[in-house]
Order: sequence, then structure tokens, then C-alpha cells
Amino acid sequence: KLKPVFSVKGTVTAGNSSQTSDGAAAVLVMSREKADELGLKPLARFVSFAVGGVPPEVMGIGPVVAIPKALKLAGLTLEDIDLIELNEAFAAQALGVVKQLEIDLEKVNVNGGAIALGHPLGCTGAKLTVTLLNEMKRRNSRYGMVTMCIGGGMGAAGIFENLT
Repeated sequence: KLKPVFSVKGTVTAGNSSQTSDGAAAVLVMSREKADELGLKPLARFVSFAVGGVPPEVMGIGPVVAIPKALKLAGLTLEDIDLIELNEAFAAQALGVVKQLEIDLEKVNVNGGAIALGHPLGCTGAKLTVTLLNEMKRRNSRYGMVTMCIGGGMGAAGIFENLT
């Protein structure tokens, strides 16, 4: 049995938490006009982005606030989103977001999340975005979302439209 990490009576262990790992990713963001000028074919259109927060003591579920804001800015609903890359710092945190927003698990982290693949701190947003855009292209999905918790109770969500 694995020992709890944060509290003697806690349930978060090394077995249901992401491990810190190395990673690198790059995302190039520019206007359509600039891409045309440079002869580049965009992978996606950045549709909307939002941040939100919850009390710091419930850190991890900030996406619960950010996701509805990003969807509203995009004029979309969760049903319109084909794929979601949700940073899973901890299983309880990721599942809490999924449950609270009633997200279809079949759309979430379809190639595995941070518990399986590692959590490259400082690279999370770019890594999730690159993963999402490649999977959207592979599946010919229209809309995808990247969302993550941020220390201190914050959450972020970004929505992309496939252009490939």
C-alpha cells in the first residue's frame, strides 16, 4: 500500500499522482495573414481562452470555472468539443473536474494523461496543445480543448478549431 503524500489520512499517493518529468514542446502562434505571408499552413485556429479560480485549498479544480468561460467565449458547448486534453496532476483532481462538468470520459486524454506519461512542469500547456492538435488532425476532429489546473486554485482552458 502506498503512503499518502499530503496528509496522513489522505488518499493522494504516488500511484494516483503524476510524476514530474522532462519534456519539451513548441507552439507557434500567429495571424492567418502572417502564416500566408510565410507560406505556412496552420494546424488550427485559436478560438478562445479563459482563466478562472477557486479557493486555493481546493487547488486542482480551477478548470471547472475556466472551461464554461472558454466555451461561452467560443459560442460552443461541451457537446461541440470532440477531444479534451485535461492536465491530470492527480487522479482525484482530474476526475473531480470531469464529474462536476459532466464531461464525456471518451473524449479526455485519449492517448493517456500525466499519470501515465509524466507531467513536464513549465511545459504543460504547450505539451497538451501539441498533443491535442496532432490528435485532432489524426481523427479529423473539428474542436478540441486544452485545460489545466494551476497552483493556487487557478484553472485555464483554451479551445482550438482544426484547420487541416
